[in-house]
Amino acid sequence: MDWTPTISELSGPRYQRIVEAMEADIAAGRLVRGQQLPTQRALAKALGIDLTTVTRAYTEARRRGIMEARVGQGSFVSETSARRAVDMPHPVAIDLSMNVPPHPLEAQLDERIIAGLEAIRAQSGLTAHLNYQPPGGSAHEREVAARWMRARVPHAHADKLVIFPGTQTILFNLLAHLARPGEVVLTEALTFPGIKAAATRLGVKLVGVAMDENGVLPDALAKACRTHRPKAVYLIPTLHNPTTATLAPERRSAIAKIIRDADTVLIEDDAYGLLDRAAAPIANLIPERTYLATTLSKCIASALRVAYLLTPDSNSQQEMRSWLQATVQMPAPLMVALVTHWLESGIADRIITAIRNEAVGRQQLAQRALKGFRFRAKPAAHHLWLMLPDSRPDVAAHLLRHGLAVVAGDAFAVDGTPPHAARVSLGAARNRSELTEALRILVGALHKPADTRQIV
Repeated sequence: MDWTPTISELSGPRYQRIVEAMEADIAAGRLVRGQQLPTQRALAKALGIDLTTVTRAYTEARRRGIMEARVGQGSFVSETSARRAVDMPHPVAIDLSMNVPPHPLEAQLDERIIAGLEAIRAQSGLTAHLNYQPPGGSAHEREVAARWMRARVPHAHADKLVIFPGTQTILFNLLAHLARPGEVVLTEALTFPGIKAAATRLGVKLVGVAMDENGVLPDALAKACRTHRPKAVYLIPTLHNPTTATLAPERRSAIAKIIRDADTVLIEDDAYGLLDRAAAPIANLIPERTYLATTLSKCIASALRVAYLLTPDSNSQQEMRSWLQATVQMPAPLMVALVTHWLESGIADRIITAIRNEAVGRQQLAQRALKGFRFRAKPAAHHLWLMLPDSRPDVAAHLLRHGLAVVAGDAFAVDGTPPHAARVSLGAARNRSELTEALRILVGALHKPADTRQIV
């Protein structure tokens, strides 16, 4: 609480100078996440200015997301980096529908983006990355990515790697490459909405395979392979979206054998694998039959749009580079250069560690808030899978009326009756204070009886 900003060297209105000094001290580490700030009256006295100026400064700091107020406790440095709220259509005030990583101060994303771009400028110039590049990344970029991936996937090599602009593009191109309209691809009974959207556009038929709380059931998968003779099997084996299920090693081995025996291929969506490094990809067991998609969208930032596809062999790699070139040409070269710099320097792993730690903290917060309710979660997941009470069939709509967005179970169901559940994305809240408020609204909705009035 003894923070006194230096504002005499800054320009502009005093209240803005206070906010700019706060941002600078956060960036420099002189203010840390969760640190209590002086009261408005104490800071006004220390700076020798009027109280209304400090009040205006604190209001602006809260608006920018770098400071949060806690009722009865005071003002604190925000639990996450300074980020403005994303513009959302009315009436959503807190959007927990998008499964994105949180951005804690420890990740230092703003500073590392600036430093990374400066390093690229010094090495090759920024304009060198504004021209067309080889589809799927240069040899150097693919080699850096493969070397980084080998910590979890020993068979990763540059001649089998393609760099894509996000996993969604990978999935669309893989479905188009592996299956024709009307042909079957198996997925978990609940799956990523993005694969559903891609399959619909391409006319590929998705068939859901039964799951339990630990993931897809091997016996059910084997039966589905015999029945449908699928062109591919799409799975999210680690921190499954939406259920958070993570397949045990024994079940991974069983699935690998089923895919080999069925003479089909696996599309392994490893979007969350970097958050749970203990879970080895199924690709390690059947590398010759697996297309492994690894993205930075869920462990660093979604808008980087950098993802890696590890193909079964070099011929498959060339095929997927051709598909990429035919659809979107290439990922954004400057973003790939930035990520490559982070991978090569070790910065990416430090960012991921900070984000993983923040995810753990948010899960602990949610565990306390939702005590007594049924839900599935994992310590480092960005989301949880909440079972909704039968007495509240309208929970998602009720939450939306109160400014809170989550995703109901029907968005994930491949076929059959969707579960009465919702995915709650904890990472989407701008800070822990906003997440606490969102969970308060959620708990209130779960306790409130359903509105049984008839609309005439």
